[in-house]
Amino acid sequence: MVAPNSPNPSHPSSSELADLLCSVGEQDEEAFDELYRRCSHRVYGLVRKVIVDAGMSADTTQEVFLALWQGGTARYDSNKGTAMSWILTIAHRKAVDKVRLEQAHRVRALQWGITHQDVDYDHVSETVLARDEATTVTACLDDLSALQREAIHLAFYIGLSYSDVAEYLGIPTATAKTRIRDGIKRLSTCLNADSRIAR
Repeated sequence: MVAPNSPNPSHPSSSELADLLCSVGEQDEEAFDELYRRCSHRVYGLVRKVIVDAGMSADTTQEVFLALWQGGTARYDSNKGTAMSWILTIAHRKAVDKVRLEQAHRVRALQWGITHQDVDYDHVSETVLARDEATTVTACLDDLSALQREAIHLAFYIGLSYSDVAEYLGIPTATAKTRIRDGIKRLSTCLNADSRIAR
């Protein structure tokens, strides 16, 4: 198998990827190698955005393809989106799970530290502020329409392009762009308003 950070091959068509997924489901090793060659670059790129750490991102990329090889392709439904979007969704979930696991380890380490040494009040105040900011962003996301929120989730949390978002949702690319841009404007207005109130 090629490394996940190898040069990006030409984008395969959705039907080609769907056929490869079907063959991988039948334990076709050549199809698996081809699927990896064609998709690992994009999977690694998305995972790296979420996890940041290069080594952990590479490991998670391998886990994505291992899951596909071990029967994960059976859950693919072409009626619900393209093969690439589906693979990237799996990659995003695994990356988020990895980050949450790391955060859980850090929380346990922090809890241990708090019980074994004096509390660092500056650190505690920074943690509270960060939590408040996250709460504000979540509240502003809830203020968006369901269509805007879905498009922004696909674009920024999963890392899909405008055209991929459009293909995934079955809408024109221009419509996808409009939903994302309008959603970003509403988010910006909401966050700026909250910032002014906080002052």
